[in-house]
Amino acid sequence: MLRLVAFALCTSSCSCFAVLPAARPRATLVPTTLVATTTRTATPIAALSPQERATTAAAVFGLVAQPIMWWSLYTLKMTGCGLPAGPYGLIGAAEGISYLVIIGFVGASVLSKATSGSGLPAGPAGLLGAAEGLSYLTAVAGLAVLGFQFTDYGFLPEAVPVEGGVCSNIQ
Repeated sequence: MLRLVAFALCTSSCSCFAVLPAARPRATLVPTTLVATTTRTATPIAALSPQERATTAAAVFGLVAQPIMWWSLYTLKMTGCGLPAGPYGLIGAAEGISYLVIIGFVGASVLSKATSGSGLPAGPAGLLGAAEGLSYLTAVAGLAVLGFQFTDYGFLPEAVPVEGGVCSNIQ
């Protein structure tokens, strides 16, 4: 019967040998390395500088805008019209704001690339960089859906549906 023996013999250079169970009754020494780990605590949002707060807020807006625009692009591709206005016009407003946020991210990134040679900074936890990358992906998807819109339906729907317009009967 094998016994699990768990202990480490440390040398002065912090290399250790752990005793591991072997198929034979004798133990085998396997070299290992000690790794010092540190724990990082999350910084509360109130402790961030105003610049970091603004960057975090922009990143959150950019990430929240992505699925709304994807839903809008899917609906546009399938029906030829955008999202319905929804209760009190909230869905349509979220759709319009999402388009503006995506265009803003791509525009800010292109401007940053032209002036400094690099895109937007990664931001806290890489959120701003993620929003930037997803915005490019979403913008390319939007251009593809725009092309499909003209070939499949032959028109671009109004930004705000009007009485008697092409998309006025979409619920």
